[in-house]
Amino acid sequence: MYARRVLFMVLLLVFALSGCSKKMEVAPPATLTGEQGKAGAMLAYEHRLSLQLPADAIAPRLAATRSACESAQFGACNVLRIEQSKNRAELVLRIVPAGVEPLVALAAQGGEIGERETSAEDLAQVISDNHREREQLQAHTQHLSELAARRDIAVADLIAISREQANIDSRMQELELGAAVMQHRLDTNKVTLSFTPVGADNRSARVSGSFSRWMDRLTDGIADALDMFGYGLPFLLLAFPLLLLWRWLWRKVVSRRS
Repeated sequence: MYARRVLFMVLLLVFALSGCSKKMEVAPPATLTGEQGKAGAMLAYEHRLSLQLPADAIAPRLAATRSACESAQFGACNVLRIEQSKNRAELVLRIVPAGVEPLVALAAQGGEIGERETSAEDLAQVISDNHREREQLQAHTQHLSELAARRDIAVADLIAISREQANIDSRMQELELGAAVMQHRLDTNKVTLSFTPVGADNRSARVSGSFSRWMDRLTDGIADALDMFGYGLPFLLLAFPLLLLWRWLWRKVVSRRS
C-alpha cells in the first residue's frame, strides 16, 4: 500500500510538471498596446521600447517598420526621426493607438522586447488656455467690426482697426494650428523603437540614458532658477536703493553722535 501511494504521488507530480511546462511553452509573447485617454482626459501618450534582435536583422526590421508606417498599414502613422549606426538603430513615429500593437509586433519579429516605458503628458491646461484665448480674440474681433461699421469713424481710426484685425487674424491662425497639433497628439501615440543586437552590452546604453536624464534635470533646474531670478529681480532692484538710503542715514546718524 505504501509503495502504491508513493507511485501515485510521483505520477501526479509528473503530470503537474508536464502541465506547467506545456503552459509555459504556449504562453504568448509580451507585447505593447496603444493607449487612449478616457472621455474628458486630455492625455498625450508616449512609449519607449528596446527591441533586441540579431545584428544582421536590425536593418531589415527597421526598413520594414518604416515602410509599414509610411504606407499606413496599421492606421495613420508618421515617421518623426530615424537614427542608424553600426548594428544599432532608432525609429521615432506617431501612430493611432490601435496600430501600436501590430506595429511593435512587426518591429520585434525575430527578436524580443526588452525595456519598455509608457508615459502621458496632461494637455488639459494648455488646451484650455488656447480655447480661452481664441474666444477672447473672437469677441475682440466682433467689437472691432462694430466700431468699423460706424459712420462717424475717422479714417485714422479705421486704419488702426484694420491693422488690429490683421494682427488678430494672424494670432488666430497660430492658435488654430497649435490646437490642431495638440489634438493630433491626443489622437495618436508617440513610439520610440530602439533596435539593439541580442547579447550586446547595455552598459553604454544605461550610461547614455542616465546622462540624458541628468541633462533633462539640469535643463529643468536652470529653467526654474531663471524663473525664480526673473520673479525676484524687481524686488532686488527695489531693495538696492533702499539699502543705499539706509546706509546713508545710518552713517549720518553715527557721524552726528560722534
